[in-house]
Amino acid sequence: MVASAHVDTFARDRLPPPEQLPELLFDLPELQALLADAPLNCATELLDRWVATGQGERLCIQGHGGVRWSYRDLQRHANRIAHVLVADLGLVPGNRVLLRGANSPMLAAAWFGVVKAGGIAVGTMPLLRARELAVMIDKAEVTHALCDARLADELQQAHALAPRLANVRCWGAGENAADSLEAAMARHADTFDNVPTAPDDTCVIAFTSGTTGVPKGTMHFHRDVIAACRCWPPHVLRATPDDVFIGSPPLAFTFGLGGLVLFPMSIGASTVLIEKATPDALLPSIEQWRASVCFTAPTSYRAMAAQAAQHDLSSLRKCVSAGEALPAATRTLWKQATGIELIDGIGSTEMLHIFISADEAHAKGGATGLPVPGYRATILGDDGGELARGEVGRLAVKGPTGCKYLADERQKVYVQGGWNVTGDAYRIDDDGQFVYQARTDDMIISGGYNIAGPEVEAALLLHPAVAECAVVGKADEARGMIVLAAVVLKAGHDGDAAMTKALQEFVKQTIAPYKYPREIVYRRTLPRTETGKLQRFRLREELR
Repeated sequence: MVASAHVDTFARDRLPPPEQLPELLFDLPELQALLADAPLNCATELLDRWVATGQGERLCIQGHGGVRWSYRDLQRHANRIAHVLVADLGLVPGNRVLLRGANSPMLAAAWFGVVKAGGIAVGTMPLLRARELAVMIDKAEVTHALCDARLADELQQAHALAPRLANVRCWGAGENAADSLEAAMARHADTFDNVPTAPDDTCVIAFTSGTTGVPKGTMHFHRDVIAACRCWPPHVLRATPDDVFIGSPPLAFTFGLGGLVLFPMSIGASTVLIEKATPDALLPSIEQWRASVCFTAPTSYRAMAAQAAQHDLSSLRKCVSAGEALPAATRTLWKQATGIELIDGIGSTEMLHIFISADEAHAKGGATGLPVPGYRATILGDDGGELARGEVGRLAVKGPTGCKYLADERQKVYVQGGWNVTGDAYRIDDDGQFVYQARTDDMIISGGYNIAGPEVEAALLLHPAVAECAVVGKADEARGMIVLAAVVLKAGHDGDAAMTKALQEFVKQTIAPYKYPREIVYRRTLPRTETGKLQRFRLREELR
């Protein structure tokens, strides 16, 4: 075993106990090297090796404002950021660094700067509010942050709630801002010796929300990052170094981090990072940058299909759908509009990225696909036994990556008998393909986002007019599901259109705006058990 390089042992000290860890598989030949008794810093493999082998001038990242960086350019920016973290902000290996910004070349440079310095990158969604950021800061005991200046206000408010965060630098504040990240970078060299981290040193803490609304921090090692790059991308996606990647998922999501940074850089390809990748913006961006590989959610493909004929998409050759179940109708619409068969897949923050998928040749309407090489999957019954084909049960997965919650009792729920039990209900069809049925919990998956109903309820209950509320998911053709809130108002308030708008705006200002209830119904009572427990399943049945 390689000794940990982490001076701050916070992450290692809070790993689940050995008996709660999932069984890991390294059967693929290309995974064997990850078991070597040698240091591993994933920034060396993903970024520095291209410069070291004479390919530093290859195009790496493009973005708005004419940004066009080679691998050498990105390396120089990341190296300077690593120096700022260490020399100016006192970071030691193992410290957690919160990253806050929309997708951009600078955010990617910040991620690599953190990893090079032996820190742990904690990505956050740009839409998150101070209350949500403070919970993450406290949970991960975050001490440092790199932030886009345009998003600094909420971070400053979060600091008041979580004063542990003491070392912050912002980029994009203007050339003359003496305390900006860019000004600090200019004072440092563009070379940096990466910290020789151990393969099982944590480099990423990615947060996900469970059905309770309490965020879970998922820890991923340097080894996990490289393992993910050696399974699904070469065996299913099969992109080339000449491909140009583009997509919508934020880098704070592991779907976005993998698809838009880790995977293209693992093969020396390039990526386009755009701040707002709505369907209306993504299509012209594909045309502008001649992108060839696209990552986005099914709802985006459905929306883009109607507009595809208005754009030159001749450069596009591979399209990946994940984040929510892909309806067969959406697959058909996209193929009719572009001639491209979607590559579907399911992954999870706990597993880092996609573990069941099908390439274009094996795509099947309504099915997700087969276990990705390097992974095994099965369907478990309530008793923990494996079910026969055709039976619906709990999806369980094993591979070279696995769930490692940060000091969280829910580890016992996600990992059972060495399997990662994802919370999805699946069945296996006659062809061996895995077919999605539903979530096994109360998570609402809307437009590619995971939204926890209790978190929305907590926000609504802060409003002075709300007496009680319950939030459930409602089927929706365009978004898969929408957030529906059943609200009991206090006396003296009317459940009219004005109240609905007021409650929606209130939620948008309290938590991330995408979580707001798109539909609100007003009720005199809510269904509860004799002990007072809310019966969401009854509410869903009544409000279908």
